[in-house]
Amino acid sequence: MEELKEIRDDQIRIVGEGGSKNPLLRNAWIIILCVLGIVIIGAILLLCKKQKEVEEVELKQPEPALFEPVRFPQPVKPQWIGKEVDSLTAGFVEIRDTLINDIPIKIYIPHNAEMSLHIGRVDKTDTSVVYVAQAADVRADNGGIVGAFVLNGEPKSWGLSKKGFCASIAGKVIVGVADNTSLFEEATMSGGYFFRQYPLVKDGRVIDNEPKGKSVRRAICDRQGEIFMVETGSIESFHDFAQVLADLGVNQAVYLVGSSAYGWAVDETGTTHEFGDSDYYTERHKMPKNINYIVWRRKR
Repeated sequence: MEELKEIRDDQIRIVGEGGSKNPLLRNAWIIILCVLGIVIIGAILLLCKKQKEVEEVELKQPEPALFEPVRFPQPVKPQWIGKEVDSLTAGFVEIRDTLINDIPIKIYIPHNAEMSLHIGRVDKTDTSVVYVAQAADVRADNGGIVGAFVLNGEPKSWGLSKKGFCASIAGKVIVGVADNTSLFEEATMSGGYFFRQYPLVKDGRVIDNEPKGKSVRRAICDRQGEIFMVETGSIESFHDFAQVLADLGVNQAVYLVGSSAYGWAVDETGTTHEFGDSDYYTERHKMPKNINYIVWRRKR
């Protein structure tokens, strides 16, 4: 009672528990509640996102209906120069004339025919032959074939004098440019054919060669998997000829003996188109013993 008496008239006494609560404990609970809230919100957002992804996949990949099978896009067919020919049609060479960079060229496209190599005179009475052109060069000093050469699985010459190559193995023709290639050995093992010549185009790019003169030029080319031969209608340099082939869209190209080298092509009507000088075939000049040709023959 004495304590009550000690309170003045202008003072108030509060009766209850003494002391204040710990503020650190209160802050800890606030932090814990905030973290729990963030975790819960994050979990809800993640579930919503996964549900949306599932819905998108279902929309993108609908199940095919019973009578509506899924249609897949067809592969794009290469735009070949030659026309489509029935596989039962007798082999022939399609001949097309065109002008590129003001240079006239003739394109020889074999159909239903296979390529091989031949050494010596080609029999002009052989009706299975639809195209003939001289392939590898022949040395002036000893008459040997320049560069590696395989004839029906038998190596006739070795060496890397020129980086361009052409092979015919199991009915498939490969044209390319490389210092080393396993196709020589493959042709030897499988009874195929192989020769080397000047490279003109590699992967669509022009390759320059040392000879700088001008002449009628010829080449065997690969354009989007279509194999054909090209001949200029005027005398041209190696560079200008290679540029014509690149502008034609050729991927790979290797030289064939040009100038007056003799050859011929048989078109769809059976007409024979000759090019070059036929002196070796009329016996006005002696034919080199190792003169060689690419020969396309009918498959049927």
